[in-house]
Amino acid sequence: MIELRHLKTLSALRDAGSLVEAAERIHLTQSALSHQIKDLEDRLDCSLFIRKTKPICFTSAGQRILSLAEEVLPMIRNAERDIARLAGGETGRLNICIECHSCFDWLMPTIDHFRQNWPEVEMDLTTGFSFQPLPALTRGDIDLVVTADPEERSGITYIPLFSYESVLAISKQHQLVARKVIQPQDLEHQTLITYPVEQHRLDVFKHFLDPAGVEPAEVRTSELTVMIMQLVASGRGVSALPNWAIHQYIEQDYITSRPFGEKGVWCTLYAAIRDEQKDADFMIDFLNTAKEITFRNLSGIKSA
Repeated sequence: MIELRHLKTLSALRDAGSLVEAAERIHLTQSALSHQIKDLEDRLDCSLFIRKTKPICFTSAGQRILSLAEEVLPMIRNAERDIARLAGGETGRLNICIECHSCFDWLMPTIDHFRQNWPEVEMDLTTGFSFQPLPALTRGDIDLVVTADPEERSGITYIPLFSYESVLAISKQHQLVARKVIQPQDLEHQTLITYPVEQHRLDVFKHFLDPAGVEPAEVRTSELTVMIMQLVASGRGVSALPNWAIHQYIEQDYITSRPFGEKGVWCTLYAAIRDEQKDADFMIDFLNTAKEITFRNLSGIKSA
């Protein structure tokens, strides 16, 4: 009676916290996902979760199926991975370059998990802050680039990992706390603290300030997120960062944040890979692992 698709659907609903986001994660329409859940409830003759609760509250029957999913889905995933390794061989190379200073939070757990399952794949990690990684990817010097700035290049494919909201981090005593949303002009007299990246590649300039023709009073840089948070908390400036990167600091009541504009500034993080490697079993597994871990560990992100 219970099918594999049902386990995947209920797991996605638990992890996403809403029907809309769960449908996006497993590439269904919200109507199709609701129908699938209703179909299972009809088969079992019981409800699986309480409607119109936030966060979603599962019934005892729903919790039991989730326990089954936690047991069965990893077994199937491991079996598929083992079969892929047997069919395609275990060896390969995966040299990763990141253009995102805050990506270590989810990338390191991804790499650790991947290494356990593909021990024969040679791995390396570097940052693209001091060289141009996309030409190096094209040449074959590296194999994967984590970037928010896709450039159309022959032989390169961009796989969307997740979408995130860029928000303004401010101290709890800052004058901008009174604003519900931030407008470009609000930053004209502010010190903006950023990572040491060219301004045209930063989300806050590219999608918010530059279109409005606005410049902050001063720009200050730091490579470490924790240092940026300390500067923000002490009132030395404000900073535009991914919502998931500052979630823990907000939960700890260290700082607060505000969205950019009425609709917010949403961006997408991509994995850039060469076309010749996009069907490699180890590459597919790495990308799937990255998506699983990000949606499990990061707050406020969406399916791209």
